[in-house]
Amino acid sequence: MIKIIIADDHPLYRTALVQTLPQAFSDDEVVVLEAQTVAEVHHLLESEEEVDLILLDLQMPGAQGFSGLVNLRGCYPEIPVAMVSGNDSLEVRKKAAAFGAAGFISKSCETAVLLQAMQDLLAGKHWFEDLSEADNQNGDSDMAERVASLTPHQFRVFSMIAQGLLNKQIAYELGISEPTVKSHVTAIFRKLGVRKRTEVIIVANALGSR
Repeated sequence: MIKIIIADDHPLYRTALVQTLPQAFSDDEVVVLEAQTVAEVHHLLESEEEVDLILLDLQMPGAQGFSGLVNLRGCYPEIPVAMVSGNDSLEVRKKAAAFGAAGFISKSCETAVLLQAMQDLLAGKHWFEDLSEADNQNGDSDMAERVASLTPHQFRVFSMIAQGLLNKQIAYELGISEPTVKSHVTAIFRKLGVRKRTEVIIVANALGSR
């Protein structure tokens, strides 16, 4: 059995993938799980066993650019994550590779290309069209390592700080107490090596898609 998580906030695209992906593995049972946010991906990974691949949209609620990719790779390094986006510029593909993606799939690719990408990714290969190993370098690796060290709960708080939310607002959104939020914020500051919320926003922006 092959188990894949599709993380995309566009229901039509998720539906298209759910219908298309089994075509690549006619001899295997394919289970496709769906998530609309990075938080939902974490919930699925906490409850599901043996997930084989995550297809992660670049512009996901609860993440800034590549921060969702970086955090998922840090929390679940054994699970390959392939980025999916309508923005398939060389710069974006380079960043995806540098931040640990197993591949990059353009939303405009042909069905045959998508199916080949899926077969390669699940065979343990990388999928980056027109991208050499020499291109897969990025100066933000230290920043990425820091964000990757955040736990799933800390990452949710990190994402909300990056959106400009205050502790009281974060507590309300997550259904937790303010002291718990403050504890998460303290841990986030320590792991990122920052002292102010504005610096957290700078870190998040550095992992943007442009």
